[in-house]
This record gives sequence, structure tokens and C-alpha cells, in this order.
Amino acid sequence: MEWDWAFVREIMPTLLEGVKITILATILGSALAAALGLAIALLRRSENRIVSRTVGFLAEFIRGTPLLVQLYFIFYVLPDFGLLLPPLTAGVIGLGLHYGTYAAEVYRAGIDNVPRGQWEAAKACNLNGRQTWMHIILPQAIPPMIPALANYFIAMFKETPLLSAITVLELMNQAKSVANTYYRYVEPMTLVGAFFLVISLFSVVLLRWLERRYGKVER
Repeated sequence: MEWDWAFVREIMPTLLEGVKITILATILGSALAAALGLAIALLRRSENRIVSRTVGFLAEFIRGTPLLVQLYFIFYVLPDFGLLLPPLTAGVIGLGLHYGTYAAEVYRAGIDNVPRGQWEAAKACNLNGRQTWMHIILPQAIPPMIPALANYFIAMFKETPLLSAITVLELMNQAKSVANTYYRYVEPMTLVGAFFLVISLFSVVLLRWLERRYGKVER
């Protein structure tokens, strides 16, 4: 089958709409994962054993089950309990929950890496718990975490094609729709690969910059 540039020009607007949804889902999912990951990491450090163990069990359960299963549960099972979510919303929640559990481990490692003396110094300065976290611990713990978190968010971007399983009109779903309509698969699937490759390479360049910028923190 020959490459048809006229067909490429015809389907490009549709694929670009899919790219927008893919990027939007990644950005929103990453923001949710970053926030949930921090919340999970802090709750797992709670002095209340019931809270810490319950959160720990839920995090391990989510991390130990496939993302696709979680997406199906959120989109297809929750409506049976009266919670009906739009496809993109369900996809973002699924991505955020799944990768939030991985982000939590990155946060945990970063927090544990803060020298014990910093906690003691905050206590000596009569800082309360919120002040200690906001002004002493997190500013030191988060910068070294950024490259590791960025790696997970790049992985999230590459898994957005799974959202097509819950009818999100992201890039892969748009490409499949075009291919099935015209019975031509070479151009749309090649373009999908090209889009993911270009955006992933850009993300890797950004990641390398983050590693140089935040990889080492003076103490």
C-alpha cells in the first residue's frame, strides 16, 4: 500500500484533536497524581495506625492492579452504584489514582532523605507541624523528586491509549476511528507513533533539564 499524502492532510485535523485530548488527559492526570501522591505519602506517615495502614493497603491495592481494570471499574462499574462520570473525567481520575500511588513512593523517599537534624532544628525554632512541613521539609524534599516524578508522568502519557477503552476520544481512538472508516491503517497508525515519539522526545529533553536543574540539592 502506497503512502497517500492527500489522505494524511485529510485526517490530520482529526488526529490533532486527539493529540489535544491526550495532552489534556496527561496534564490533568499528572496534576491529580502529584496531589494525591503527596496526600498518600503524608497519611502513611500518620501516627494513627488505622489511618496509615488503611491508606497503605489501598495504595498497594491500586498499584498492584492493572490500570485498564481500574479504568473499566471507574467508567463501567461505578454507574451501577449511581456514580456516572464522563469518559475524560473517568480517564483522568483513573490515571491520577494509579500514578498517584507511584508518586507517593517518590515523595516518601524524598521526605525520608531529609536529614533528621532539619526536623530537630524546626522543633528548636518552635515551628508547628504545618510550618515545619511547608517551610523546612517539603522545600528540601521536593526538588530532588522532580526527575523521578517526571519519569512517571512520561509513562502516563504513553499509557493514555488505554483511555480509548472507555470511549475517550484521545489520539489512538481517533486514529482507530479514521482507520476503520477508510480501511486505511498505515497512515493513521504511523502518525500516531510519530506524535507519541516527538512528544516523548520533547519530554525527555525537559526531563534532562530538570535533572540538571534539580537533581542535586545543596544542604
